[in-house]
Amino acid sequence: MNTSPAIVQKMLRTYGRQLTSAKRLERFRRALLGAHGQDNISKAARRRELVSRVATEIIENLIVNGSENPVLLEIMDVLEREVGAHIMFEYPLDLGEVLILKETPVGPIEIRGDEKSRIMQLLWELTLARVDETML
Repeated sequence: MNTSPAIVQKMLRTYGRQLTSAKRLERFRRALLGAHGQDNISKAARRRELVSRVATEIIENLIVNGSENPVLLEIMDVLEREVGAHIMFEYPLDLGEVLILKETPVGPIEIRGDEKSRIMQLLWELTLARVDETML
């Protein structure tokens, strides 16, 4: 069976995109777990647990993929107002976790340590609040 090199190249490119997306999701999941931890589940917290699951999916799937979703754009606008600068999330292939970059007059700078944890926590809280507002 003869296979065109273009078909093989297209297949490898698709596989590469899927692999990159999976790596990004895993890195973001690890960073997010560090930001909000595990919630205790009780009878009164079923709604909170559901809101938490939806918020996690929004963060993992939309931010990781760079979506232009209106809910995500609203969350990012509020986050940027709170931080006071344009925030970007980067997922380099060779590093183990998400990078948060803040736009400055001299160019983007990487945010690390306590400030990174604070931004991840703020992102989590904003997403939870937005999901809670819109959920029936």
